[in-house]
Amino acid sequence: MKLGFLASHGGSAARHLVEACRAGELNATPVALVSNNSRSPALAWARDAGLTTAHLSSARYPDPDDLDAAILDVLVSAGADTLVLSGYMREIGPRVLHHFAGRLVNIHPSLLPRHGGRGMYGDRVHESVLASGDPESGATVHLVTAGIDEGPILAQARVPVLPDDDLASLKARVQATEGDLMLRAVRSLA
Repeated sequence: MKLGFLASHGGSAARHLVEACRAGELNATPVALVSNNSRSPALAWARDAGLTTAHLSSARYPDPDDLDAAILDVLVSAGADTLVLSGYMREIGPRVLHHFAGRLVNIHPSLLPRHGGRGMYGDRVHESVLASGDPESGATVHLVTAGIDEGPILAQARVPVLPDDDLASLKARVQATEGDLMLRAVRSLA
């Protein structure tokens, strides 16, 4: 398996998978990381780790189809056959979706299908969980399809929502499960 990644910020799930590959815990080779954010810490650590890296955004490619084609070109040229979204904050274009169909995974910081869909990302998800009174939250790794957060679920990790939780405490507890959860899900694709 040759892993490509899309990340907008730190790319913690991508970093966890790269470290797992290097430690022999995942039989895969990380090959490329693309970010829509030129200041993304993920670009810097991926470059240092020897991955092919690219900053590709709508600023450089205002036509969404051109951006989709450019992203696909970088990933295919690097040899990626599996694509992992690691905090990527943009919709995936149809070219990338089609090419990586069944091999494109995302991690979402809730127990999908609850607290998913358009506009539900980052802190908004944790705020929604807290406002709902749900007794538990967690993270979900799912296959990416055309519908936002609607693809088949590969793995979930559950955490309790504690009575004194705030955004920071719930977010930290959920994030602590994400790396190993993503590793388990990507192994299931191998």
